Amino acid sequence: MPATKERDLKQIQRTLDRIFDMKEPPVARTRLLSTGMELYNRLHSEGRDLASDKGCIACGNCVDSCPVLRREPERLERTAQRTSMALESIVGEDCEQCYSCALACPQTDLDIKQYIVDKRVVETLPKSKTLNQLDRYFAALIGFLFGVLLGILIAW
Repeated sequence: MPATKERDLKQIQRTLDRIFDMKEPPVARTRLLSTGMELYNRLHSEGRDLASDKGCIACGNCVDSCPVLRREPERLERTAQRTSMALESIVGEDCEQCYSCALACPQTDLDIKQYIVDKRVVETLPKSKTLNQLDRYFAALIGFLFGVLLGILIAW
């Protein structure tokens, strides 16, 4: 589980920006920058203390959230592993830099996830040139009709 204590990300902001600028899935690197498994996590392993463990737990959340692998599921046939390192080797430089893998990882700290949402994820809809030209046409037409109606009202 991610850490509940928030920290000042200014100390690692340059490192995070370098990680997020790479054309590779960032989940393994963000996990290593995180504080690791918290004591209250319900994942138990016989004879192993998982507190502060930063190793991938192979939950597969990053693999399941990757849009490249959803679009091309045949890539998953290269390996049976569901780890962040397998994700990096399968996707590699085809990464779309959507950061969904880091957001889905249970071991990435909440403050790093918040940084991704606040600073890195940009939600935009591409504008259609045709629609944009039609908008201008209709705006001019409505403006003209409003002007004619206003002129008629003033003349009365």
